[in-house]
Amino acid sequence: MSARPPPARPHIGLNPHLSFGTSSEWVEDDAWDSASDSESPQPNKSWNASRQQSTAPKNVPGKVARSSSSSSSNLASSYTHIHAPNPSSYPPKPDFPPPNKGGWTLVKTSEDKDKKSPPKDLKDSDIDHDTLVASTTSEVADELVVGDFDDPVVLHGPPLKAKESRSSVREEVDEIVADPLYLLKRQSNNTSGAGPSSSQSKLAVDNPTLMRERSIKTNRRHKFVSALTRDDVDISEIRKLAWNGAPPDLRPVAWQILLGYLPLPPHLRAPTLARKREEYASLVELAFARGREGLDQQIWHQIEIDVPRTRPGVQLWMQAATQRSLEKILYVWAIRHPASGYVQGINDLVTPFYQVFLSSYINSDPELFDPAYLPPNALNAVEADSFWCLSRLLDGIQDNYIHGQPGIHRGVKRIAELVARIDAPLAAHLESENVEFMQFAFRWMNCLLMREISVQNTIRMWDTYLSEGTEAFSQFHLYVCSAFLVRWSHQLREMDFQGIIMFLQSLPTQNWGDHEIELLLSEAFVLNSIWHNAQSHFGVK
Repeated sequence: MSARPPPARPHIGLNPHLSFGTSSEWVEDDAWDSASDSESPQPNKSWNASRQQSTAPKNVPGKVARSSSSSSSNLASSYTHIHAPNPSSYPPKPDFPPPNKGGWTLVKTSEDKDKKSPPKDLKDSDIDHDTLVASTTSEVADELVVGDFDDPVVLHGPPLKAKESRSSVREEVDEIVADPLYLLKRQSNNTSGAGPSSSQSKLAVDNPTLMRERSIKTNRRHKFVSALTRDDVDISEIRKLAWNGAPPDLRPVAWQILLGYLPLPPHLRAPTLARKREEYASLVELAFARGREGLDQQIWHQIEIDVPRTRPGVQLWMQAATQRSLEKILYVWAIRHPASGYVQGINDLVTPFYQVFLSSYINSDPELFDPAYLPPNALNAVEADSFWCLSRLLDGIQDNYIHGQPGIHRGVKRIAELVARIDAPLAAHLESENVEFMQFAFRWMNCLLMREISVQNTIRMWDTYLSEGTEAFSQFHLYVCSAFLVRWSHQLREMDFQGIIMFLQSLPTQNWGDHEIELLLSEAFVLNSIWHNAQSHFGVK
């Protein structure tokens, strides 16, 4: 009996020609809630009987209930925590289906003859929590609203069309798969001995300030290139350079080195990548060898729910190819880590790695790209590299995801104690309004602020985190969260309980760029320098 492929899943998308029914029962498992952190219990589901779950804080459009004395304990396990079985129970070998190339569809459980086209600007009242699914090649409207309509997501601008996606794949993709520094080496050979261009000379005269900024960036880039390509790589130099941000085209290699995924000697990198990618492919084959029946149903069901919620509104994460990759990464990681299993929030942590590594193979914005147009070897490389780097990251913060999530509880407590030292009026106001840190900071620790800022912001932040070492995701992150909260001190001290909770659930960071992130990191660095060795502020005797 041949092995079955993993079950095909619809993926979230938009279609300007969708038809909507007036009264039908929508598929519950596919109903998408971008703001929620857990799924409501569903009757007649066998997986629900043994599932461990509690409800996480979520955006509330109306009244927000004040916390009680038991609120901390109620939030102790805010994200679904699922234990994996022994991975040895999964034998070999699946064939994964190709990405769906059909048209946009709307998933329903019953027929509805009375259909009508949706208006161009959808509102909360227009749709009753519909699940929108689509193919990778369909066109979308320039601006539509999707998602959980308590907290709608607005998409601005269409994704790349099929022709644009194909043309944005680099011609040298096979060479880059084999050698991540291939383009860098070729550029170095082509530009050696070249002097400044005429446009650069003109810019130096017309705008000396801009020219000086470019000169600083160019100088840093040259240092980065030298540090990555020399035979005796100095990891401390790479850390020092990455603290202030890595150049986008050098970031994939820099991150892999900083995480210890790539070895320092350049001649060992290509064989190491080939071996690790082959190992990941074997793990996937083993995990999905018996199709859906062979999967751990608790883990797989929760992953199916969480994958479509990942980065709602970002075209890359609405594509079938991306969602299939994410499902495999999360499932294989869960069965390899039975102490923690899969926990909601881990899906968010994959996204920076996937986008950064995808950028190596294309010359367009990864967030608008459909990975289905990558050659299979490149797509497999992106997926495998993301898996191994996620594993390295989570090795340092696994206390956040084991049963009871003690790492998060310690972190939230430390943030509260630190804020009480650095902004006593804010801490006193939060206490007077009965606002507990667990009500908002749990998510900051669980998802590493990824639901508060964009993926681009997160990527820039992780340059610094990785330069500090993987412990930065548990230690330096405390100071970043504290600085992040204190940043809004003036507004928060003017609000009551309901205003505070709603404000912290939807912070105004939509327009943040590198400048705001770098300012936040600088403030966190100062706090870390002052308080890191003064353990008394953490209540440590």
